[in-house]
Amino acid sequence: MRISGLTRTTLLDYPGRVACTIFLGGCNYRCPFCHNSTLVLTPGEGEEYREEDILAFLKKRQGILDGVCITGGEPTLTPELPELLEKIKEIGYAVKLDTNGSRPEILKDLVRRGLIDKAAMDIKSCPENYGKLTGIDHPDTDAVVESAKFLMECGIEYEFRTTVVKELHSAEDFEKIAEWLAGAEEYYLQEYRDSESVIRPGFSPCTLEEMNAFQRILSRTIKRVGLRGIE
Repeated sequence: MRISGLTRTTLLDYPGRVACTIFLGGCNYRCPFCHNSTLVLTPGEGEEYREEDILAFLKKRQGILDGVCITGGEPTLTPELPELLEKIKEIGYAVKLDTNGSRPEILKDLVRRGLIDKAAMDIKSCPENYGKLTGIDHPDTDAVVESAKFLMECGIEYEFRTTVVKELHSAEDFEKIAEWLAGAEEYYLQEYRDSESVIRPGFSPCTLEEMNAFQRILSRTIKRVGLRGIE
């Protein structure tokens, strides 16, 4: 399998744990504001890590790390993902999966097999705006809705999160998200940061006042709504 990146220690990617982050290349979305453009567009061109080296690293770091975050790209596109997670769980780590929710059948299988302990699902926007935010024609929003519903009911720890882009999000979007995900446990609004690594650079972050306004909208129906990355 192709492992495209490794962050050896993070306190951010798996909140509450000292973790490492494993990056898997490839994605079925082309979100214009995505900051992992190389993993999405040219996953085979960057550095690759052998699975056996990653597992050896995890064994060596037992007692120092207590979690592993699997991210991308979109990890559920990797056919060997369940086997990798089985090996990580055998070593004794808690596993967090980052996903766009586009493959609910994979998400459900991983949860039912006990291979993930937490999921973080990106909410791009309200379902009717997914085409604009994902950069593809006719995204399967039914699959996204199915994944979100499953996470809210399946019993594992989860969070929803949105990277907020001034040119792409509005208060109306978050009104609709608040209705869609009413009763959710945890939601984070993340500040967008422009850079050359973005698929389509040139977007802008929202002001703190705008982020706070979106937070208040979501807080009407969602239990905990936080802000991340605000400078």
